[in-house]
Amino acid sequence: KVYCHYLDVGMSYDSHIIYSSESDIYYKGFTSNIVARLEKHNSGSSTYTSSRGQWILKYSKSFETKKEALLEEKRLKRLNRISLEKLIAEYASNL
Repeated sequence: KVYCHYLDVGMSYDSHIIYSSESDIYYKGFTSNIVARLEKHNSGSSTYTSSRGQWILKYSKSFETKKEALLEEKRLKRLNRISLEKLIAEYASNL
């Protein structure tokens, strides 16, 4: 958590999966600002994702610590495509 002028403003970290239908690729990552990160992917500012078309958010999970978000990102990166799509479908059904 971040403390500013004695107020607890909190901070969270998100592990996420984004998808490019143009390239049919899933990208897994983590960030402290999911909106800004998605904009970066779609603006061409991110090396890996810049040449792969537009990206849409398919999954996001928030954590209180960076360590927890990184562990989730590592778990996501180990999943095969079928497992990723199952996770995304479960996530979408809970929205």
